[in-house]
Amino acid sequence: MDQPIRYSFGADEHLFAEVSESMSLEAFFKGMAITRAVERLELDGVLDVCLANASFQIRFDPDRIAPHTLLDAVKGAEAGAVAERSLHTRIIEIPVLYNDPWTHETLMRFRDRHQDPDATDLEYAARINNLADTEAFITAHSGAPWFVSMVGFVAGLPFMFQMVERQRQLQVPKYLRPRTDTPKLTLGHGGCFACIYSVRGAGGYQMFGVTPAPIYDPQQQLPYLQEHMVFFRPGDIVQFKPIDRQTYDQAVADVEAGHFDLRIRPVEFSLDAFLADPTGYPQTLLEVQA
Repeated sequence: MDQPIRYSFGADEHLFAEVSESMSLEAFFKGMAITRAVERLELDGVLDVCLANASFQIRFDPDRIAPHTLLDAVKGAEAGAVAERSLHTRIIEIPVLYNDPWTHETLMRFRDRHQDPDATDLEYAARINNLADTEAFITAHSGAPWFVSMVGFVAGLPFMFQMVERQRQLQVPKYLRPRTDTPKLTLGHGGCFACIYSVRGAGGYQMFGVTPAPIYDPQQQLPYLQEHMVFFRPGDIVQFKPIDRQTYDQAVADVEAGHFDLRIRPVEFSLDAFLADPTGYPQTLLEVQA
């Protein structure tokens, strides 16, 4: 039996809904169905509807809609929402320079905050996931696509989990104490989640590499950012592509020249197909990029 959604109010302007205590694609799709139903209501006073991994939050103006009036409307939307089993989305190839010099310099400055001061983040991640070396970890990390389940924390930062069986998911804890510095566009990892730090700043996730691809730009100078300054959205599917330093430097030059672009293709994702074949089905999605 489905666990009932738990609703609670946050201060005067937020309604929070916990769809499930555990994160899964099933919970994500259920939350997506409800938030879309709420958006279709076009309720006066609703300011933002934010979908997350296994929850969602609604920001509202209490002077325009009473909290319990909103709660009743959302519960009504929940009762009438039918969870979709497929999603028209996009698959995005993100180039990554793994084991780059900038995150390496940063992580060495903060070894006193790490579980293993004598190893790099990649070496530590490979060891605790029982992989032979960093190259084996990079192969596992880039070998299957990742599903973006929420965007936030800082502007444009995507949280994503790998589309593999639960027992194959890469697990790496966050730093013992957060760093005060993380290079912009760092590929991070905490728990089972990968992220890309959209801006330079503090952080606690393990650092594996950097991408040359901007994912947040208020100036919207690149082709793929012209629709919105925040690139990622929940439901995106990401394929990491390892690149070498020469390719990275050329991509950075292309970004500065304003003509860098990403490989983006439309795809129809089927939840049932993934659950039936979590190993083979994601590989069929990658064929879209071939």
